[in-house]
Amino acid sequence: YAMFLSLIFLIVLVAAVVGFVFRHEIKTNFESNLNLALRDYNVTSDRHSEAVDTIQRTLHCCGVQNFSDWERTEYFTQRGIPRSCCKSQDDCSEEDLKDLTKAKPKVFVDGCFFLVTSTMESKMSVVAGISFGIACFQLIGIILSCCLSQYITNNQYEMV
Repeated sequence: YAMFLSLIFLIVLVAAVVGFVFRHEIKTNFESNLNLALRDYNVTSDRHSEAVDTIQRTLHCCGVQNFSDWERTEYFTQRGIPRSCCKSQDDCSEEDLKDLTKAKPKVFVDGCFFLVTSTMESKMSVVAGISFGIACFQLIGIILSCCLSQYITNNQYEMV
């Protein structure tokens, strides 16, 4: 049991170190994937399009760096900025969404990349604290299982 807990502890430790070391690469990959999702955005029920809509609605953001990122997409030439960028769904008309100057007061202007990464970084201390607590419990479990193993071994020799 101690070996099993030690193995899990090492796996979690390695995952934490790798995540910390490669955090900049994770950010870069997220930004490039968000740019790809914007470029390939469409109205059909595509997973990436739904993810972009969910991020924009939840975090009140639009585009990668700002709302004008949509201007470089194929979707913008056909339909304008997506409705998920609108501050109020009642106040957003399709004509307004096709013109960036008219759309600016009606859509979220902040980009999603900065908001997502800042939200993740702000929650990192909570995740680190919980992980540290779990690691402490695992170490206590390892120590206690080794003590129990030693106790069982000593008692067998005393019975003989």
